[in-house]
Amino acid sequence: MLTLASKLKRDDGVKGSRASSAASDSSRRISVRDRLLVKEVAELEANLPCTCKVNFPDPNKLHYFQLTVSPDESYYQGGKFQFEIEVPEAYNMVPPKVKCLTRIWHPNITETGEICLSLLREHSIDGTGWAPTRTLKDVVWGLNSLFTDLLNFDDPLNIEAAEHHLRDKEEYRSKVEDYIKRYAR
Repeated sequence: MLTLASKLKRDDGVKGSRASSAASDSSRRISVRDRLLVKEVAELEANLPCTCKVNFPDPNKLHYFQLTVSPDESYYQGGKFQFEIEVPEAYNMVPPKVKCLTRIWHPNITETGEICLSLLREHSIDGTGWAPTRTLKDVVWGLNSLFTDLLNFDDPLNIEAAEHHLRDKEEYRSKVEDYIKRYAR
């Protein structure tokens, strides 16, 4: 799957044996981000939660992929939620950009796809935000956990959904199930 990894190995193998101009070297350089991604994607694929699947539309662009989370418990059981993950060139000093592509009724995800997950914050007051030691595996596991143990009604991004849950849990469950039927199958 990792076409970029094959390219890295091939480039490293011929680096010492070829004499080339500086222009040729610069056009063949692999960014720090891409070198990190080769390792992180391999680790991610080896440690993916059973409720998640990743899809790389272009195997030569490991900095852009899609994640599908299919929770097997909680209000969201039975849904398939799509996320778009884009890793910026400044990675790992800045977090990946993540958007939920599936319309959802959730206290930590807006209906337009914005996500409230502390590890995706570049600057976080509580110290749980992004750090260069975090990896794509942390991001995927964090997104997966938004449907179970990180489901947070006390610090919501979608205030209306959180208030709905506090007001009437059964009605909330019914609305979530309706959203799953309409948007997440």
